[in-house]
Amino acid sequence: MASQHTASIHSSQGGESPATRVAAFAAPPFSTPHVVAEIAERHPDATALVAPCGTLSYAELDAQASRVAAWLRARGVSRESLVGVCLERSFDQLVVVLGAWKAGAAYLPLDPSWPDGRLQTIVEEAACALVVGREDTAARLPNSPTPVVTLDWQSPELADAEPLAPTPNDPDALAYVIYTSGTTGKPKGVEVTHANLSWLIGWHNEAFGVTAEDRGSHLAGLGFDASVWEVWPYLCAGASVVLATDDVRTSDERLRAWLIVQGVTVAFVPTALAQDLVRDDWAVGTKLRYILTGADRLLGRPRPGLPFALVNNYGPTECTVVATSAIVPPGNEETGLPAIGYPINGTTIRILDAERRPVADGEQGEIYIGGPQVARGYRHQPDLTAAAFVTIDGERFYRTGDRAAWRPDGQITFHGRVDDQAKVRGHRVEPEETASVLRTHSGVRSGAVVAAPSPDGGDMLVAYVVEKDPLSAEELREFLGKTLPEYMIPGAFVRMDALPLTANGKLDKRALPEASDANALASAGFAAPETPAEEKLAEILEGVLGRGNVGVDDNFFLLGGHSLLGTQVVLRAGEAFGIDLTLRDLFQAPTIRQLAARIEEIVFAMIEAMDDDEAASRAQQ
Repeated sequence: MASQHTASIHSSQGGESPATRVAAFAAPPFSTPHVVAEIAERHPDATALVAPCGTLSYAELDAQASRVAAWLRARGVSRESLVGVCLERSFDQLVVVLGAWKAGAAYLPLDPSWPDGRLQTIVEEAACALVVGREDTAARLPNSPTPVVTLDWQSPELADAEPLAPTPNDPDALAYVIYTSGTTGKPKGVEVTHANLSWLIGWHNEAFGVTAEDRGSHLAGLGFDASVWEVWPYLCAGASVVLATDDVRTSDERLRAWLIVQGVTVAFVPTALAQDLVRDDWAVGTKLRYILTGADRLLGRPRPGLPFALVNNYGPTECTVVATSAIVPPGNEETGLPAIGYPINGTTIRILDAERRPVADGEQGEIYIGGPQVARGYRHQPDLTAAAFVTIDGERFYRTGDRAAWRPDGQITFHGRVDDQAKVRGHRVEPEETASVLRTHSGVRSGAVVAAPSPDGGDMLVAYVVEKDPLSAEELREFLGKTLPEYMIPGAFVRMDALPLTANGKLDKRALPEASDANALASAGFAAPETPAEEKLAEILEGVLGRGNVGVDDNFFLLGGHSLLGTQVVLRAGEAFGIDLTLRDLFQAPTIRQLAARIEEIVFAMIEAMDDDEAASRAQQ
């Protein structure tokens, strides 16, 4: 039957065949912390985590997590509690996640780069037992009823905590909750169990032949479910995980060098960067066996002769990261866009028409995903769960809203969305969530947000605004940025006299004009740089954006900038001025004028802390 294709990864590239290598230490279903604890007991000195600060052995990882578990238990965390983790990519972040699991709880990843309003909304919606963060986290959640605790290894409560005895192995327990964009105007949290996660881990380690000698990379966004996939399969196989720094996460050249130097053998790389890496030249002898990619539509193929295989993957958060997967042949072997692969082991894929009947090979339908990786549902939203998780022939399926077709060889080709959902730089986005926030601005009479094709092969959001009072694109972006993450903010704002409606009063999306300079919402006029700092920043922004005439009041993000390009800006600016900048600085100061002022604040604060001779030299620089 066309709806029951199955297959697994094969490759003769990169050394041993996966079939001859040792798979995971445990067969699913299992509870991840118990497998990690078993490996720590059997191989205590083996390296679990690697970062610029050093390494952490399995024994150290397990012992620190056990202390965190006791610390959390003392604060009322128990089975099925949800612990918010607002920590940067670090040993601490992964130790706290493992500690929450050892306490019987689940975790909610909270990316510190999110705006304060987004953090507040998700913490309240999720009903966390508590949030673990840094010293500034509580100040970012001032009105939250959820307790916020600071991770301080020197505090008596944590330093003196007796390691918690292992909790019962319960694969059905909740493992994590990850929030995705929602059609109702608020995000929705996907609840994933340890059993769900264990099936992903078991498939991954078997498909890619993961052993204790492997080194996986960790560079995905912290609120993105790919970060789960990057870490726990390797830690359940006794392998090592190498944590990437921000400077390598946005440059294919730096990432390629980092992968080689760190000896990474299997790496997940976001689609935009992966497409560059597979066109690059690679040194002979690299240990890399696989580059795994997904989240955005893959537009190209690897060039022949690479020392590793490129694997394209597809899967929604509701089905534990990956549902289909396959190696992409080199560019001269196939035509058209690469397929999204075969159903992974244990997963059932059905492609059905509007009446939920299987479609023939080559015909388009909606993807339904069944199997042990299908999540519990949406946290505190039973109606949405009932609508999205359906029973067909006695089996539970998640209806994805994605259009696809079977190929004769059993692989699947992706054909976009059935509904209005967009994919912006790997993140699933409901445009209506952005629109619902846009319409709360006092100067907006009415507004709509739709997805449009982006030059990078994904989507971008376009806002259509009917003004009540004169507005600028900068003003609306700043307003939205208080609540929404950067990837949910429109890249273009179109001025409208009225929104076009259909005969039954719904928005007529086909009648919306394309965004252009002629219909763009008013923006700040061009202003040339006036100071050396502004001139240098203008040079940096123009280089990163690949365009000229960037004025000092132009908003970086409204010029097409996003977090990946923003990382390049802060790194180059930090090198130019000899200071440490973060993406948060750019989010808070997105124009050249504002960022120059921020840099001057940092520089003068440094000078004040220096002695007279050093300060004079620094001031001259």
